[in-house]
Amino acid sequence: MSFFGNLYKEELPSRAKTVYMYLKDRSNKDGECWPAVKTIAKDTSLSVSTVKRAVADLIRYGFLRKESRFRENGSHTSNRYFIK
Repeated sequence: MSFFGNLYKEELPSRAKTVYMYLKDRSNKDGECWPAVKTIAKDTSLSVSTVKRAVADLIRYGFLRKESRFRENGSHTSNRYFIK
């Protein structure tokens, strides 16, 4: 089976497939990565809102888990993503 074969079986929008492949490519051996939404958008030529919708799709379909991260001062930093 192909590396992304599980994506072809699902009714995922193409935006979600694009973002999944991007995150998979950027993840470590444990399936974890933490690029900023703006970075994902820039690298994939998608808008920030489209990336956010794609991440929501991936979470809904069970391909991704998202963990919010915060700096010591309480401000938000990039999310940590776990590829399933």
